[in-house]
Amino acid sequence: MINPESILSFEEYKNQISADPTSIEFALALDKIEELQSQRDEFEFPTIESSGGTKSIDGDLTDKCTYLCGHSLGLMPKRVRKNIAEELDSWSKEGVHAHTSKRYGRPWVSFEDAVVPNMEKIVGGIPGEVTIMSSLTVNMHLLFCPFYNPTPTRNKVLMEAKAFPSDDYAVVSNLKMRGVDPETAVIRMEPREGEFLLRNEDIFKIIEEQGHEIALIWLPGIQYYTGQLFDIEKITKAGHDKGIMVGWDLAHAAGNVPLKLHDWNVDFAVWCTYKYMNSCGGSVGGAFVHSKYATDFERNRLVGWWAHKLDTRFVMDNKMDLIEGIDGFRISNQNVLSSTAVAASLDVFAKTSMEALRARSKVLTAYVEFLLKAMPNTSKNVSIMTSSNPEERGAHLSLTFADGLIDHIFQLMNEHGVVADIRRPNCIRVAPAPLYNNFEDIYKFVRILNMCDFTPNN
Repeated sequence: MINPESILSFEEYKNQISADPTSIEFALALDKIEELQSQRDEFEFPTIESSGGTKSIDGDLTDKCTYLCGHSLGLMPKRVRKNIAEELDSWSKEGVHAHTSKRYGRPWVSFEDAVVPNMEKIVGGIPGEVTIMSSLTVNMHLLFCPFYNPTPTRNKVLMEAKAFPSDDYAVVSNLKMRGVDPETAVIRMEPREGEFLLRNEDIFKIIEEQGHEIALIWLPGIQYYTGQLFDIEKITKAGHDKGIMVGWDLAHAAGNVPLKLHDWNVDFAVWCTYKYMNSCGGSVGGAFVHSKYATDFERNRLVGWWAHKLDTRFVMDNKMDLIEGIDGFRISNQNVLSSTAVAASLDVFAKTSMEALRARSKVLTAYVEFLLKAMPNTSKNVSIMTSSNPEERGAHLSLTFADGLIDHIFQLMNEHGVVADIRRPNCIRVAPAPLYNNFEDIYKFVRILNMCDFTPNN
């Protein structure tokens, strides 16, 4: 396992490597450095052709595409095929007995045991705080129920104005169900005029001035549009100092940056597993509830059979024997096929550490930033919305372009097998995922982007 302290900064590698840093030779030299090796061989890559591309600069259409969309959907781990085949085999050969079968070491009735230990390491939880259950937005609703507790004088929710739609919908609908008017109770923070990112001091000012009215702070670990990494620890503490419950949507942070949810005293958090955790679209979600609530059984919650202790679950006397910790917030059993995909990906994560991935990620994103500023065409026509401070961003960078260009640029990228995504009106998001992207991917992407005609259409 790579020691994260052995990974240098991009500038240090640039000074060590004799090749021109804007050349393919430089990218290939970075890819040969031992401590910068990825888990690339553990994943299946679409080809240029299969991803919709029609052109290749140096090779042919059967080459791997340049996949920079792990912030939206991660690549498929090779192990997924084997895992799913094993579960289908259990079902085929054992039928209902697959629930308790140890044929492949993953009994369906306790499938979480194959996933949760590795998940705990990724998000920084201790046993009893982390589980897989339901899906991202469903888990928001399930955990808003116990942790948003409005009173006549403290009923506001502090969130960002540009929250992902699911977050906004979940907050508004929960307030309405509690008889709270979202028009007056939701505080939507805006960046300062002319800026894209929220400043910490502005967040803390709102908490200080309106904290006595705020029941819940609900923010993303990383903002989906701008790529801003929030200071989870400090914001959580500031909220707690004012008696506020603090929850986090970690959809873009889990598997991307190191998290210490237990140590940071986060109340609750949810995330999906199909972005940086590389399971299939719509796959089972993840959830965290701090151990301080492990036996808080009187807290409002929506429960189902899977919140009942396993050893008494089949007594069937309709007397809830609630599990301590996060599992006591579950509703039903897991989707085995999507859960086994999560297990396959987390087995790859177990071969490294979040600290090593984070150190590698900083080099990758610094290289993207360097090339964009060094190439003659991109340096004049591409802006980076995401913070230039590596401590304030994760693996994805949001690039902005002049009005009227985004469709043309995106089409050119697609033609050459670059997979990223558009966020209108003028943003393209790219994410060199540290688990599988390499430096050659970044070079190819910027080289292709540098070919664009950035002349606005009249």
